[in-house]
Amino acid sequence: TVVPLSVVRSLEPVHELPEGRDVHELFTEKDVDLDFKPDGLPFTSWRNTFIYLDRFIKTIGKFPWKPLRKKAFRKVEQWTLEHQEGEGDWGGIQPAMLNSLLALRLLGYANDHPACVKGMEAVDRFLLEKDGRLWMQACVSPLWDTAIAANALLDSGLPSDHPALVKAGEWIINKQVIKRGDWQVKNPGAEPGGWAFEFYNELYPDTDDTAEILLFLNRIDIADNRWKLSECQRAMNWLLSMQSKSGGWGAFDVDNDKEVLNEIPFADHKALLDPPTVDVTGRILWMLSKWGFKKQHPQVQRAIQFIKERQEIDGCWFGRWGANYIYGTFLVLNGLCAIGEDMNAPFSRKAVRWLEGHQNEDGGWGETCQSYQEPSLRGRGKSTASQTAWALLGLIAADEAENTAVERGVRYLIETQKDSGDVSGSWWEDEFTATGFPIHFFIKYHMYQHFFPLMALSRYRRAAGGSEQ
Repeated sequence: TVVPLSVVRSLEPVHELPEGRDVHELFTEKDVDLDFKPDGLPFTSWRNTFIYLDRFIKTIGKFPWKPLRKKAFRKVEQWTLEHQEGEGDWGGIQPAMLNSLLALRLLGYANDHPACVKGMEAVDRFLLEKDGRLWMQACVSPLWDTAIAANALLDSGLPSDHPALVKAGEWIINKQVIKRGDWQVKNPGAEPGGWAFEFYNELYPDTDDTAEILLFLNRIDIADNRWKLSECQRAMNWLLSMQSKSGGWGAFDVDNDKEVLNEIPFADHKALLDPPTVDVTGRILWMLSKWGFKKQHPQVQRAIQFIKERQEIDGCWFGRWGANYIYGTFLVLNGLCAIGEDMNAPFSRKAVRWLEGHQNEDGGWGETCQSYQEPSLRGRGKSTASQTAWALLGLIAADEAENTAVERGVRYLIETQKDSGDVSGSWWEDEFTATGFPIHFFIKYHMYQHFFPLMALSRYRRAAGGSEQ
């Protein structure tokens, strides 16, 4: 996104709107003045230093003599073309795709140039049309959804050699990334082997998807078991190499945690980085346990310490990729339980008390996305199927299956299960419960409302001894 956007920012194209047309609906009262103003002198803070430095650079940029500008444009052009997938995508996400196409257009590429044609075809694949409405998705998540759905089906009792699961497993293995991507900049010694989020994204596999997929592949039986195990070993090697020095895992990179960079004016979303997070690390611990890793393994010990050091004072954990503290707490408890941590230890008891204390009167759990901006709202919000399932999964992992809070949560899911309509037999929620950029950008995964409740109810049934309670 950033590299092609530098071309757009440099050339500053303008599209004149017809009289009476504007884009005022994109702005709120807070956006009246979008200028960055320092609150002190240079060097009194990183923020102030970067603001003054930004002003200085922009002043220099107004000079007509730019001896390196053509060379810079050529390098951006080359980089953009090299990062286009064979199918036309860039990074598998809409912002990168649109900005890359815009940059190429500004650099003189015609609309019928092969790179632009393929790029527009990729954009078209992100469009949805239903009931006379047309909208664009920010991204698609087929590997992520397939792996979690398959794990939920396995939890529900579907046989490990069921044709649907075997078909999904073989498809996923064939989507494995075996090409070096931008992650090699900070991790040059590792061989590729992870999985990405989208259909087409060879340069940016992520650790979260890779862990969820390895959880799934470990549980299924396919005809060519040697092939499965060899590809899983390749993925495991890559995933272990992506652990940061702090002991945690980020989603896409290693040690991408220089918080000072979020003070650059351009980084106003405070999401320029990909630091290690407890939710991703918890899922990876969960996966490692299923592949035979023990607490004594050095990388496991570092991950456990990373997680414990980041528990909030009231007992919960932050969720970077799901809203929010309910999500983080669920994944941490599952990971620590699976790897063999004592669920009667103080850290677990504090987390259990936090989940109990944030259950809604209807028996469910919910958390507004505003909790990223207002910590007092964490764990608070309208009950949703996915967030209720996360809370239940966390409590069940903490050996609380007989807790009355769990019984009430299970009852909530059963009573809100639909018995008619498009989602008959499943659940529906209007809320966005996943996170792109905290505070600024949230996602609704339409599968979350289906497979997480199934997973929670299945594990409850197993934890309760298979009773029909």
